[in-house]
Amino acid sequence: MRTATIVLVAYLMCVAVAALWRLVPWIADAIPDLGALTAAYLGLTARRQVSPAIGGAIVLGYLIDLISGAPPGLIALVLGLTTLVARAVQQRILVRGAVISVAFSAFVALIAGVLAYLVRELYRVPVAPFAVELRHVAGVTVATAVVGPLVWRVFRRIEAAFARTHREREAALEGIAP
Repeated sequence: MRTATIVLVAYLMCVAVAALWRLVPWIADAIPDLGALTAAYLGLTARRQVSPAIGGAIVLGYLIDLISGAPPGLIALVLGLTTLVARAVQQRILVRGAVISVAFSAFVALIAGVLAYLVRELYRVPVAPFAVELRHVAGVTVATAVVGPLVWRVFRRIEAAFARTHREREAALEGIAP
């Protein structure tokens, strides 16, 4: 239920960002990668098994595929891999503090951008010239780093709402995974 709620909230945030980013012309293609942040959060907070987190990331990725016009399955695969990378990076302590949240958000966006590029190259999906791809990944990384702490805070609130005890609630709000 927790994973489904996080995926639903993340999808609604993605829809809002998709609708609003065109209204701000100075942003250009620097759109925060909320899907990658969600996949990383699910990977970091996976309880005993990582499969529900990967399933949630794949469902979110497929929904983002639908609204973004990406090739079917591309973002779903990238978010599933991003969940595994986040799980491998750190399993016990969630990202805490503004500086670490910004840095980890940038890391996640960079990893997701590189994974997306590699998957597109592997499956011969058309890609832009390397310099354009690099500029796009850099813009997305900066935008994701700026928005990251807010997204982490929203997910921590959801995590705290599903806590069974007061101690789990406090740990979720502080950023400590159970």
